[in-house]
Amino acid sequence: MTSDPSAVAQSIVVHAETLCEREDHLWDVICQLSIPVDDLEDARDQNRVDFETDEMFRTLLFKGIRGISQNELAQQLGRKPTLVKSFHFDITDLKKTPTQQQLSYTHAQFSEDTQEVLNRTVAGVRQVALDNDVVTEALVPSVPTETEEEVSQSTSEYKKEKAQKTLTLARKHVIPEFDTHRAAHKTYSDEVMLDMFASICANNGSAHSEAEYGWLTDDDLTCDDSTFLRAIKKIATPEDSDDQLTFEDFEDDDSMPEIDQIRDAVMTAFNAATENIINSIRGDDPFDSRETVAAIDITHEQFHVWPWEDKEAGVAKPDYPKMVSGYKKDGEYERGYKYATITLVGDHAPIVLGIEPVKEDSTWERDCSPSYSKADLVSRLLDRAEQFVDLDMVMFDRGFYANRVYADVDERGLTYLSPVPTYEDDLAAIQDIQKHPTADAAVKHDVPFGIDGDVHHKAEFLYTPSTSDDADGKYAVFVTNQDHVEPEEIASVVNGYSRRWDIENQYKSIKDFLPKTSSTDYRLRLCNFALSTLIYNLWRLTDYLIKVALDKPIRSPPVITAKTFVRALGDFLREFG
Repeated sequence: MTSDPSAVAQSIVVHAETLCEREDHLWDVICQLSIPVDDLEDARDQNRVDFETDEMFRTLLFKGIRGISQNELAQQLGRKPTLVKSFHFDITDLKKTPTQQQLSYTHAQFSEDTQEVLNRTVAGVRQVALDNDVVTEALVPSVPTETEEEVSQSTSEYKKEKAQKTLTLARKHVIPEFDTHRAAHKTYSDEVMLDMFASICANNGSAHSEAEYGWLTDDDLTCDDSTFLRAIKKIATPEDSDDQLTFEDFEDDDSMPEIDQIRDAVMTAFNAATENIINSIRGDDPFDSRETVAAIDITHEQFHVWPWEDKEAGVAKPDYPKMVSGYKKDGEYERGYKYATITLVGDHAPIVLGIEPVKEDSTWERDCSPSYSKADLVSRLLDRAEQFVDLDMVMFDRGFYANRVYADVDERGLTYLSPVPTYEDDLAAIQDIQKHPTADAAVKHDVPFGIDGDVHHKAEFLYTPSTSDDADGKYAVFVTNQDHVEPEEIASVVNGYSRRWDIENQYKSIKDFLPKTSSTDYRLRLCNFALSTLIYNLWRLTDYLIKVALDKPIRSPPVITAKTFVRALGDFLREFG
């Protein structure tokens, strides 16, 4: 090697610094790096190698920056086209990627000078990537400085540092996805509007209360409530439309009204923001190293207005909001806007991956009123989630019990697990268990699930003791398409259902964030829920990063409260937005 290893490494780092100023992800930086292969010494026979020096240097550079093992890197290459493409391998065949042995051998065949170039480049690129928020510090190995060796960082400092990382992410790559599409000469920027939204969430307030407070305190960065509400509605307004879209605007005799246009306008922003959140922790491989489980459920935002003009006569109010549905809670029937979500659960950061508005045919509506089927909701939620992660299992509550729901999951090669409504034949099976002298659980194998008269797939029905007071015979019934569950496996399979514990806590937090409003404009309602969910995701991301840094269990109680985080988010947007 004729060149100075330090100079060669520095030339790569300088290029990386330029790339980090415009790229968001480490693999994009590594892909575009200019590697001076002529200055590297590789003792392998270049006429016989499967992978060239350029490709392997990029691969080992990523390994060093991320601090992962050769075996883990080899596994990732075998299942991640993004990495394969970034390291300049042939993306058409993921089976032809370096093994752990090939990675080890190649590194050993690099000369001492080339290994020094690699080590110096790892340290330099890691630092510029950290400085530019291309990677999150919690996800790279720490390199102690003299100060860090002498003075250990306290837990409170870790919390502050990781929370500020998320706030920076929110400002640069998440919140800006929500564009109000207003004129360039607008008085109040989008950042001001979203700062107001965060402040409303932190104070459990409304647009009116926040505007009133701004007026009392002469705050130039707080607009009036009508301006704020118009801006939020703009986010949810489809292109080429300035007015509120209602069912009547789109409804015809044959199809579901095109309320989808409002949903798509909001979810385009939500999906882009969620992708940025997922990418911020993708370097830690949190979705591939173990089973990835998601839960689908429905929550409601209560609407107190009575739907009937004359209930006894069966006459409903003609202008009653069409997206309000009925639901039963604590034995009473209530009304509200309903939303379905798909959320990572269990040992993952509990990020909400998708939202779907729910429309059901309610008792006060005419027969055959338009509605979304559960199967369509689930299909769209799974489509959205699979853009971000590779799922292994999906969990439902019993309200999603439907053959077409399970058929869609099975067709995707995923496992489902769900409690089911208890029917008469299930009660008979439960009675048989109770009569058995020793058994306290049972399984019914290969139960056919049909679609249009044909058997689509077969599933397992699991009968297990329940701790719920409303379970028939103190037993619960679950269904799963997992292959042939043995009786001794029932407990472990069913106990996995507890991994969806995050879902109820999630809904409580999101509802605590939701701004108070009496508006029936569905653009505002759906956008409020999406933005509140996004704030929830940012809070859970912060909690995840802190727990990774402190080596705390992901399922342990949050280290920063939701209220504290959202208050800090509003202040941060105001100060730096």
